[in-house]
Amino acid sequence: MSSTNRNLWIALSVALAAVVAGMVFIRSEAPTDSAGEQQSAAPAAMPAGHPPVSQGGQSVPPAASGAVAPVDPDAHFTHFRVGQRNVKTILPDGDVIWVGTSAGVIRYDTRNDDYRLLDTRTGLLANGVFHLGKMNGRLVVGTYGGGLSILNESEDGWKTYNIPDGLGDGFIYDALQLENGDVWIATWSGANRVRGGDLDERDSWDLYTVANTGGALPNDWVYALHAGNNGEVWFATEGGLARFKDGAWQNWTHEDGLGADYETVREQIEFDMDPGEYSKHHARQKVEMGLEAIDVAYNPNYIVALEVDHDGDVWCGTWGGGLSRFDGESWKTYTVADGLPGNHVFMLHVDPDGRLWVGTSNGLARFDDDTFTRYTTEHGLFSNQIFSMATAADSSKWVGGFGGVARIARLD
Repeated sequence: MSSTNRNLWIALSVALAAVVAGMVFIRSEAPTDSAGEQQSAAPAAMPAGHPPVSQGGQSVPPAASGAVAPVDPDAHFTHFRVGQRNVKTILPDGDVIWVGTSAGVIRYDTRNDDYRLLDTRTGLLANGVFHLGKMNGRLVVGTYGGGLSILNESEDGWKTYNIPDGLGDGFIYDALQLENGDVWIATWSGANRVRGGDLDERDSWDLYTVANTGGALPNDWVYALHAGNNGEVWFATEGGLARFKDGAWQNWTHEDGLGADYETVREQIEFDMDPGEYSKHHARQKVEMGLEAIDVAYNPNYIVALEVDHDGDVWCGTWGGGLSRFDGESWKTYTVADGLPGNHVFMLHVDPDGRLWVGTSNGLARFDDDTFTRYTTEHGLFSNQIFSMATAADSSKWVGGFGGVARIARLD
């Protein structure tokens, strides 16, 4: 295996091996292909039952505020470097952009380029960040091993919820508040529901797992959540798609149409490193899903990205099995052969205009009329490995990958 291929796989393996280089957050006005900067660390040993926890950033000095010129709103693109970090989530919040990385949360003020790093030294219990959201006007941070933290900016303090409070696990991948007030939380060990959103009332917490749903939740690793258009909640897991509606569970797997068959994509798989060789968890999953004979990064049941479009269709980005769309009755899967940039799909985003954006291991794609338009570093992206994306109030696109963020004013 080439060193490039090895480094790429490590960087893209859902941040299971977070790196610990220094934090930098500076603008770059020229397009930069960051491939040469990706000196990833070797895979970290995985503790029993959990992915590794990165406390990267402990030696990073506090980020300083700089009184420099604001971002030009008419610039085609602007780059923001975050060092050897994965940018897993981005949250626009008025003039502020929150950036979640594997070394903490960056609060970036677009009006004056002021930025601040929030990490374990400011009250988080872990620096790896997978989720950023808002709940009752406050920032919600889902961390990698440190539970769910809510920021009170006026007091510059955190309120953290963890296993003693009712969380299924301290590894948080997503959180969602419904119109009825219920809060759902995706964890490494099942899906939590907090009835009425009363996080401080222990009796309001429920935990749904494979065991207590009789297998209706197909896997305890819940990676993403999304509200449907008819009151249902969708769950992306390592073992398939699940739906909770009117108190009942239902699931769909590769046998139902999720993800492409291995024979269809085997020549398109970019990563020839088998995750099962580095993780007992993934090795066990391969056995449970009948993938023992496959020694590359492929699992069509593993949904890494989840989105529901304006029509109510559910989109699932899989680990090597391409992009699948479910309309409630039937499935359709898109692969590299259909124009998808890469069969490892790490990010899905529906913008305010209803357009679907797909972040892959080989670039970003816009999906229109069954056609993919691909964008890469040549168009202004910081990296071709896309983990996150958000649309700001000014319609600019913020795209995160390994090593940095690109602010895209327009994509021609």
